[in-house]
Amino acid sequence: MSVDTLDTATTVQVTKLGTHIGARIDGVRLGGDLAPAAVADIRAALAEHKVIFFRGQDHLTEDGQYEFAELLGSPTTPHPTVRSAGVKSLAIDSRLGRSNSWHTDVTFVDRVPKASILRAVVLPSYGGSTTWASTVAAYNSLPEPLERLAESLRARHTNLYDYAATAEDNPDEGATAYRREFESSYFETEHPVVEVHPETGERALLLGGFVKHFVGLSDSESQALFRLFQDRITRLENTTRWNWELGDVAIWDNRATQHYAIDDYDGSEHRRLTRITLAGGVPVGVDGAQSTVIAGDAEYYSAVDQLTRAA
Repeated sequence: MSVDTLDTATTVQVTKLGTHIGARIDGVRLGGDLAPAAVADIRAALAEHKVIFFRGQDHLTEDGQYEFAELLGSPTTPHPTVRSAGVKSLAIDSRLGRSNSWHTDVTFVDRVPKASILRAVVLPSYGGSTTWASTVAAYNSLPEPLERLAESLRARHTNLYDYAATAEDNPDEGATAYRREFESSYFETEHPVVEVHPETGERALLLGGFVKHFVGLSDSESQALFRLFQDRITRLENTTRWNWELGDVAIWDNRATQHYAIDDYDGSEHRRLTRITLAGGVPVGVDGAQSTVIAGDAEYYSAVDQLTRAA
């Protein structure tokens, strides 16, 4: 595949990293001046591989990252509740906590983000990689009885059930303050457990660390079913792991993945990445029913993407 930037001809190389998820993209200099043909190829690679990685993007600043993000969609504010984070990007900073649990970003709101762009700024001298899992591959692996069960279920997601809820295990003042802000406004949304992807038409399991319980089931039943489906998502065959280098950029389809930041570096080490998130639509289940808001108003956080859904 080849694309042209506005000023130079560039050959884009896509290297597949796994059967179900992950690809490395070479030959592209990311920024707001990227030509439409290049943007289209990046979109296509993301739709196919779910998460894509770019090395050597050291030229990018926060502004450049934001301008590139605008070519792919409409950036949200940094976070629904963490409003001290800044104007354009959210700092994923180990000094504020470590997101070492499987999750899809911000599923506690009705307008689940469609994608995120993450840029490495400060890295530990060892460790600190991130793993992504394909929720599409997980759905496709279900035997028919579990497939039918998943399609019939809905789950409640809240911002009290993410990795931030474990921050009190670490008495660090910064992490504690971050958790307080993370939980400062309560959000709860009911989503279908199986979402139909609005662009590809694929079906994906919509679960992760924000899930509170399944509608109509007891807590113990919900926990058992959650573990059954979640274990499908995180099977190693459905994952790809990225070892960060400074200047790296990762883009993932938030509607088709979960991710996990691996906490395998000591507290004296610092890890900081900047994330810009793109607005998404309200998830729709196999039955055509949309997600519903139980508590909280996410209008401040994000517009609702009105993308025409796949047939």
